[in-house]
Amino acid sequence: MTAPSLFVSHGAPTYAIEPGLAGEQLHALGLALGKPRGIVVVSPHWMTRGVAVTASARPPTIHDFGGFPDALYSLQYPAPGDGALAARAAQLLQGLGLPVRLDDTRGLDHGAWVPLLHMYPDADVPVVQVSLPHDSTPATAFALGQALAPLAHEGVLVIGSGSLTHNLYEFRGGDVAAADYAVEFTHWIRAAVRRGDTAALLHALRDAPHARRAHPTSDHYLPLLVAAGAAAQATPATVLDGGIRHGMLAMESYLFGQVH
Repeated sequence: MTAPSLFVSHGAPTYAIEPGLAGEQLHALGLALGKPRGIVVVSPHWMTRGVAVTASARPPTIHDFGGFPDALYSLQYPAPGDGALAARAAQLLQGLGLPVRLDDTRGLDHGAWVPLLHMYPDADVPVVQVSLPHDSTPATAFALGQALAPLAHEGVLVIGSGSLTHNLYEFRGGDVAAADYAVEFTHWIRAAVRRGDTAALLHALRDAPHARRAHPTSDHYLPLLVAAGAAAQATPATVLDGGIRHGMLAMESYLFGQVH
């Protein structure tokens, strides 16, 4: 069975304990997809020279954030690793022409475990995390996804975990109205995803409305391109509209391919 690929907006760490609409949607998606053979996830919270792949049998839960409620630091996501899947991912990534290494000590950062907490709360699907090269561009992030694309035919779910908008300078606490620029950027990307317009996604940080305000840095946008590159087919694409939180944080996610 061919697995789809997924871009998920992982939001602020508090999303782990305040799931809201986006968390409910991911939970429902996990039920609809069923359990894949494994999960490979790319998050901007692990950036390295070259590419690294987690190879631990029991990757620890990394609480890579500070100043949040105490309850977050007690959360664990004890999903098993998968050495064979890590080796397979590393083998595929060799084609990028970058150094690739296995890391048997690295765990799962919150970009990986927070959305998976909602999708697969029992932590019973093996998870391997792949780093994002620190010098990634939209084109190379897409190529990284393409390198991982054969995994779809092996029953592995590839996830790019980032944020559809990510201007933390404009973060607002509480329940506040969505900023117009975040709404306009989100609608532009959503339309490009729905029509399978890879070129538009590759050039979004140049061409989309308010792109630089939505993404002062590119790191949280690039996982969308990883997921698009990993897709066995660009369409049909399913939109999970999780709304916009804190005025500027779009919680939109996209499933590339069909739910079987």
